[in-house]
Parts: sequence; C-alpha cells; structure tokens
Amino acid sequence: MALGKFKLALKDFEAVHKARPNDKDAKAKYKECQKLVNQIAFQRAIAVEAKTVDLALEVESTLENMKVPNEYDGPHLENGQVTEDFMNDLLTAFKDQKKLHQKYAYQIMIAIKKYLQTQPSLVDISVPLDTKFTVCGDIHGQFYDLLNIFQLNGRPSADNPYLFNGDFVDRGSFSVECILTLFGYKLLYPDRFYMSRGNHESVNMNQMYGFEGEVKSKYSSKMVDLYTEIFNWLPLCHCIEGRILVMHGGLFSEDGATLDSLRTLERNRQPPESGAMCDLLWSDPQPQPGRSPSKRGVGIQFGPDVTHKFLKENKLDYVIRSHEVKHEGYEEMHSGKCITIFSAPNYCDTMGNKGAFITLTGGDLKPNYTSYEAVSHPNVRPMAYANPLLSMLS
Repeated sequence: MALGKFKLALKDFEAVHKARPNDKDAKAKYKECQKLVNQIAFQRAIAVEAKTVDLALEVESTLENMKVPNEYDGPHLENGQVTEDFMNDLLTAFKDQKKLHQKYAYQIMIAIKKYLQTQPSLVDISVPLDTKFTVCGDIHGQFYDLLNIFQLNGRPSADNPYLFNGDFVDRGSFSVECILTLFGYKLLYPDRFYMSRGNHESVNMNQMYGFEGEVKSKYSSKMVDLYTEIFNWLPLCHCIEGRILVMHGGLFSEDGATLDSLRTLERNRQPPESGAMCDLLWSDPQPQPGRSPSKRGVGIQFGPDVTHKFLKENKLDYVIRSHEVKHEGYEEMHSGKCITIFSAPNYCDTMGNKGAFITLTGGDLKPNYTSYEAVSHPNVRPMAYANPLLSMLS
C-alpha cells in the first residue's frame, strides 16, 4: 500500500476482511483502500479525453483573467519575473505562514515547466576553481529546516550555487512552501541552482504521503495535476565537472550504464518499476558485494564492487545520493566512493537524526560535511495532509 500498489493491496485487505468479517480494523482498511482504488479509476476515466491537453498551456491562457485582490499583502511578481527581492519577500511570507497568491504560483510553475523541458535527463555542472558548490539531500516539506540551511550556508545566489537532490515534498506539511521556494530560485539562477527528481516527485507517493492533500487544501486539484506535469520533466541526475555523479537513489540493476545513455534517458513519465530511471530514483547501497533485491520493494541494493566498476567505466571519482535517513545527516560507504546526504533533520518529527549538506570546492572537489539539528516549526504535524489509510497502517 505504501508503495502505491493500491490494487494489489486491495486484494490483501479483501482477503483479511473475508477471513475476519467482524474485525473493525480490517473492515476500515479494506473500505479506505477500496475508496482510493475507485477514486483513481474515476480520475483515469475522466482524464482519457484530456490526456492530449497541455495543462500548463491551458492554465496560462487563464492567467490574464486571474485577479489579485487589493487586500492581498503577499509577494508580487513584476511582469511575471522572479527577482531577488521577490524571493526575499517570498521567504518572509512563507515563514509567517502566508500564502503566495495562486496567480503568482501558477506563473512560477508554468515558467519552470517551460525551462525544464529544455534540459537533458543528466545535467552537467561546472564548478570553477576555488569556488564553492553545495549539495543538499531530501527536504521532505520541512520548510523551516530549509530556511535554516540558507541561514547556515547563505541563500542561493550567482556566487552561492546549490543542487537539491530530490524528495522536496511529502511527509512534512510545508511542501508547497518548499517547492515554490526551490522553483523560484531555479528561475532566478537557472545556471547556478539545480534540482534532481526524487522518488517522491511522483503521483503515487504524492497521493499517499501528503503533497496532493496539501496542494488541494492550499490551492486546488488542478494545481496538483500541473505539479505532476512539472515533476515529470525534472532532471534525473547531475554530473559535476565530469567527476561526480549525483542522483537521488543509486546505481543500476545491470552493468553498462554510461553518462551518455543517462543524458538521453526518457523521463517525461511516472517512474517505472524497473530499469535505469527506477534505479536512479529508488536504489540503495549495501555493504556486501553484488546486487540484492531492495528492502523497499522497488529498485535494487548495490555493493561496493558495483560502485567501483561503474566509476571506473565512466571515469568518475565518486557518487553522491540521498534517499535514506542517516543519524549525522550523511554517510560514506564503499570506501568513500558512495556518499549519502540527507537534509531533513528530525525526520517527521520522530527520527532524532541530524540533517546535513555537502560543500565542494572547485579544483579538488573533496566533500566537506555540515551537520545541523532541527529547528522549531509552527504547530502543524508532519503527515497532516497524508492519506488517512497511512495512519491506520502505522
């Protein structure tokens, strides 16, 4: 169920309900899952006619008639353009729990989709000699911890570039604030601010873990669908100076992957359950050699021999990935050649972990780690917008 395999889960819930017809818990889970399956079937049915429609273009055609009321006291886009002043005002507004008006949210989303459509699936990044570059891992809707990263390491700028390595949304209940902030900085500094897709930038995860519910609560169902269009265009990985490959998940279920093959990988879709795109979003390292089935049920686990062979074949120094909670916010495996970075401290307000980010200096590109504790946030619990079935399963 947690993987979004709703029909398979429904069969199991149905079997348990039949075996235990008087069990209230089994009945409640069965009914909730059945409701979700029916809802998805209905959504797919009504989407068939509209599947050829570009929602971004449809929304863009309505923007002129979308009025911003005089009493709105939040940030304003001037001529539809993101500026440094706008971003500063946006962070202040979000920190004070104010909403960005939907017209401006849509303008940012339409602009970011147009930009991402021009990008390859693997984006090459240059880090000039003696300049700093920062890599962050999962944020998961923890907006106030995102602000703390900027407090510790400086806000993004032309001289302070960042790569955020997927899983911007879900679980934390300020995912809208996180994603609009990151999209805004991507538009402001397109060649100095980068975003990779994570496994949570997908429909199934968003339905279960809160982003869909949060967007519907703060904006609309139509905006949910537009986010889906945008997430499909996020790059899958980045290569820093031809020496470091950065992806959300990990390496591959089969040998032979090359950087050129990753650059042309078809990505405008929902993540498949196997193949290179799936592995980039879902896989994890393991200490023992070889490959193993993933404990997650999707992707694989890969050993140090897999990592070293991939690096040698592609003339890389090491890989950076995210996707897993680590006590200090980071972990080195495979003799330092596979680094995990996770930037959501005290994950879901329960894990007690630190967050971390990596800074690299152009030239040697050796990783330097900064760990930090969680900061306080408004009294909105994590998973507040998640599917109610998850609370039944916990």
